[in-house]
Amino acid sequence: MNHLWAPWRMPYIEAESDTASCILCQLRDQPDGPDNLVVHRGDQVFIVLNRFPYTNGHLMVVPNEHQAELSALPDDTLGELIRLTSQSVERLKQAYGAEASNIGLNLGRAAGAGIDDHLHIHVVPRWSGDTNFMATTAATRVLPEALETTYQRLRQAWENT
Repeated sequence: MNHLWAPWRMPYIEAESDTASCILCQLRDQPDGPDNLVVHRGDQVFIVLNRFPYTNGHLMVVPNEHQAELSALPDDTLGELIRLTSQSVERLKQAYGAEASNIGLNLGRAAGAGIDDHLHIHVVPRWSGDTNFMATTAATRVLPEALETTYQRLRQAWENT
């Protein structure tokens, strides 16, 4: 595999993947808690904190089914994927006072997917004047809160609804 240098690349992302070695499938199959950072589960979709976030509260909305393409997912899974993405935006407003959100889906490695064989939607909270640009301009991330704290805040936001 020949890729341009990217500071966020990790060996497990670069490796050829299948269901057994897919990090998202592994998270799906583990019990919820601070170790796997899964904050909520629906019937066919789960929500997990990004372990390498752009900002605090950076979530990934992930179908249980190991698929690379939207067209491969059943309609009920697609509906839940969008519904939980919308609910994620609302939980980030509640827990963090997010003023806006970036929502992204990178289908395929050429589109920027770090995990390209198990699709997922990124939900990144945003605020006026935030430092979100740092990761792209200075290979630096500014995170004022530990992942464990973010996990507890968002898990509680889901439980309180």
